[in-house]
Amino acid sequence: MAKILGSWSAMKHYLEEEMLCESLRGRVRYNCTAYPNMDGCKIFEIYTDGKLFERFSWETVNSYFIKNGLKDNNEPRGRLEYWDGFHNVLSRIPPEKRSEYTDNEFASALEFYRSNPIKASLASDNPVIVMFALLDRRCGKRSLKEFEKKLGNFPERITEIYKLRIQSG
Repeated sequence: MAKILGSWSAMKHYLEEEMLCESLRGRVRYNCTAYPNMDGCKIFEIYTDGKLFERFSWETVNSYFIKNGLKDNNEPRGRLEYWDGFHNVLSRIPPEKRSEYTDNEFASALEFYRSNPIKASLASDNPVIVMFALLDRRCGKRSLKEFEKKLGNFPERITEIYKLRIQSG
């Protein structure tokens, strides 16, 4: 998993207080959960206006693969069958081609977003990186207007984030 720079509480503060556009402060919240025996995996979540907006975990991605008929066995019985073939499908279908993402993809996108100029994040094909950029205080009205042309290239969730940002002022 890409390393989240520093502690989660510091990262949460960075995302919610330092970098989030002023009009969305208090409306967008990030969460990270780690359970024992999860082999270091985490569950990242984003809430908007108190409702779960997006969950980033292996579970959500594997369920997406099954629901969309992307795995060989789309009616798994038991834990082993449920996870069988997950990594093969994950390596075949990049984030740009789906609407659900793992915790690793969340962390990698966050690392890219933090390490690059806002224009690079807005120009990315990765929906998770773009999501961070659209919520960023450095993304102004002109950048948002310019990005509107690209909305059709992204999953519906990005359009929802874009609308939330536009409507918030």
